[in-house]
Amino acid sequence: MASNRPPPGEEIVAQVRRETGGKTILAFSTGKDSIAAMLAIRDAFDEVIPVYMYVVPGLEFVEESLAYYERVLFGGRRILRMPHPSLYRWLNGMVYQPPHRAPVIEAARLPEFEYRDVHDLVRDQENAPKALVATGVRAADSPMRHVSIMQHGAILRSKGEYFPVWDWKKDRLLAEIQRSRVKLPVDYRVFGRTFDGLDARFLIPMKRHLPRDYARVLEWFPLAEADVFRAERMAS
Repeated sequence: MASNRPPPGEEIVAQVRRETGGKTILAFSTGKDSIAAMLAIRDAFDEVIPVYMYVVPGLEFVEESLAYYERVLFGGRRILRMPHPSLYRWLNGMVYQPPHRAPVIEAARLPEFEYRDVHDLVRDQENAPKALVATGVRAADSPMRHVSIMQHGAILRSKGEYFPVWDWKKDRLLAEIQRSRVKLPVDYRVFGRTFDGLDARFLIPMKRHLPRDYARVLEWFPLAEADVFRAERMAS
């Protein structure tokens, strides 16, 4: 029986280059997988367009990380900052919002969108209509991820995505990052992973170690403090 296993990541990158030309988009979270994806594609394309999707705009620790990666990983190229789909969904869903904000949010009629909508906007903005989006998805992330890649491959044309490091194990990933001398973001020290949510896993460490950014989160989601209060009392 023939194997459904996709070609190695290097061949995936070469195939995408042949099919789409010199530009590619990179979904860049600042996490180790997205750093590895950049290391895997940067010599294959004339231009890599990095995109960071923020769940809360203007956080200092995020901006410091992005500025660092712009210098050391992207050769001075600016990382595009775009709103994460979750931000608008949270606001429209009144997540952690006091009652007096509800009429304002409703009146704003904030649109809801998906990742593909953001990527299409980037394609238009950057004059890269054929560019696919590289992500740090790896088969080793989980059994479900492994099964999905084996079934659907490492290039998802229907979604406009591909996985240049799909076959990298953790040892190789960390070795490549260490060899590149690119540092991991502060997220790993503070949260143990990249920041991507508003639950207590992120907010309690942020309150302790990044108080200005915690205050910034509360500007957008004031009642998140109640969740932090409850989690701290339950832990004590």
